[in-house]
Amino acid sequence: MNITEIFHSLQGEGPLIGLPASFIRFTGCLEPYCPWCDTRYALHESTEMTLGQIVDELKNYPGKTVVITGGEPFLQWDAGLSELHTELIRMGYAIQYETSGKTGLPMIDDAVVVCSPKFIDSTWRFDPSNLGKVHYYKFLAGNHESLTGILSFIHENAIAAGQVYVMPIGMTRDEQLRTMEMVFDFCRDNGYRMTPRLHILTFDNRRGV
Repeated sequence: MNITEIFHSLQGEGPLIGLPASFIRFTGCLEPYCPWCDTRYALHESTEMTLGQIVDELKNYPGKTVVITGGEPFLQWDAGLSELHTELIRMGYAIQYETSGKTGLPMIDDAVVVCSPKFIDSTWRFDPSNLGKVHYYKFLAGNHESLTGILSFIHENAIAAGQVYVMPIGMTRDEQLRTMEMVFDFCRDNGYRMTPRLHILTFDNRRGV
């Protein structure tokens, strides 16, 4: 498997926000890439690791929660990720996946799948076959146009309000703070959950935290 980094931190966003977890960042993504991506290094910084090497690295960290992210981790589902999933479950890990939903997802019943659909060039880059395979959705909001797009996506795909988290966009602390009030009002008025991005609020644009 091609891995960009493995580290231990707190989950900074979404349904597990604030929870200590180990992170496995898989290399590679699908075009078109997000103009606002804050992990562009995951497109090209890569180390080839076996299942055993990944597991041995995880053993250096406390706890039994692992977040598998990217890039787009499901591009490597048939290249070793499915076997890693089985082994982590066998070892008693709770798994959360983070995906863009650009590629087709397997049906996973023993982990939490969190999808962050991307609105790029006025189009939602989301594979509709993934509906019913995602437990929660995270949306990035940067302006009022993006809020309109989020509402349209939720209503057109009949996504329940309890599945929805909305985050203020921002690759830096200052960028995130500028949009937080808008996202706060939007979530309050529509019954959605707001999630900040704790790692950016705390460490700004430092990586591996």
